[in-house]
Amino acid sequence: MSGAFRALCAVVAILCLYMVHMVPAGATSRIKDLANIEGVRQNQLIGYGLVVGLNGTGDTLNNIPFTKQSLQAMLERMGVNIRGANIRTGNVAAVMVTGNLPAFSTQGTRMDVTVSALGDAKNLQGGTLLVTPLLGADGNVYAVAQGSLAIGGFAAEGEASKIVRGVPTVGRISNGAIIEREIDFALNRLPNVRLALRNADFTTAKRIASAVNDFLGSKTAEPVDPSTVLLNVPKEFKGNVVALLTEIEQLQVEPDIGAKIVIDERSGIIVMGRDVRVATVAIAQGNLTVTISEAPQVSQPNALSRGETVVVPRSRVGVQEDGQKLAVVKDGVSLQQLVDGLNALGIGPRDMIAILQAVKAAGAIQADIEVM
Repeated sequence: MSGAFRALCAVVAILCLYMVHMVPAGATSRIKDLANIEGVRQNQLIGYGLVVGLNGTGDTLNNIPFTKQSLQAMLERMGVNIRGANIRTGNVAAVMVTGNLPAFSTQGTRMDVTVSALGDAKNLQGGTLLVTPLLGADGNVYAVAQGSLAIGGFAAEGEASKIVRGVPTVGRISNGAIIEREIDFALNRLPNVRLALRNADFTTAKRIASAVNDFLGSKTAEPVDPSTVLLNVPKEFKGNVVALLTEIEQLQVEPDIGAKIVIDERSGIIVMGRDVRVATVAIAQGNLTVTISEAPQVSQPNALSRGETVVVPRSRVGVQEDGQKLAVVKDGVSLQQLVDGLNALGIGPRDMIAILQAVKAAGAIQADIEVM
């Protein structure tokens, strides 16, 4: 009996493992995908420079004074004096250079930059950006950019027509800037770390804190508000916060999503969350169609009379109201049922936006409506 019992237990264990693998996983995400870590962020940089080597598609120097001044100043630094000279080149363009300084970037590493025309240049294709310092919000130089531009669009024109694809006045230089200054941030010496949720939610913050505490075996994490979880560094991770973050950022957490409807009235786009619920409500939608037709008639005088031929206007105006019957949406229906019910009325996105707003005004929809 003992051997049969052990065999039966083994079979049950195998079946349980099989059922566990067959059950679909929930909609969980890693903590690193749900929250940002304090201090681990990018910094925006900006600079002003010149692009040279354009095939006559640069700025018009007589119309763009700052390009002409920048060209003169650059040539003077090179030992060329052109004060008072008439410059008519079309191969130079003034540009703004932007980029994001990656977190914890070290001196000598490279970053990508975007180059955008500032004047009336038509095309930056084939151009080369000259040395351009990139400044931070504090006014310090953190990187220096230079290199050949890669343009995604193009422009071609003839005597009577032209064609433009994309935006030929914006280009990108991959690894086009060298980082010259580092931003000091002692992550390993922090006594505590804050996790900032990308989508603020009380339930999600509580679940993240519970997952971290269960993993570490102590009450280390605490939700401070819907968008912040405070993580006190345990003793075993003192001076090694990177190791702690490496362990907890892989933990799986199921985020909670609030019921929300996002509406873009300009494009007619409607996005509804899965938890949207409505109370019992009756909906009817109708359109008023007005038709006006013109059928002018020609009136001719009798023979041998002194009358004139004239055109007599004839107009017909018709009014037709096309309406659907009332459709009842039952209490507590799901998103799919709500969409099916609205589609059954034969309405388009524009009318659906008005209906959703009217249902919300009636207090029958349990969701937030955000109009973009």
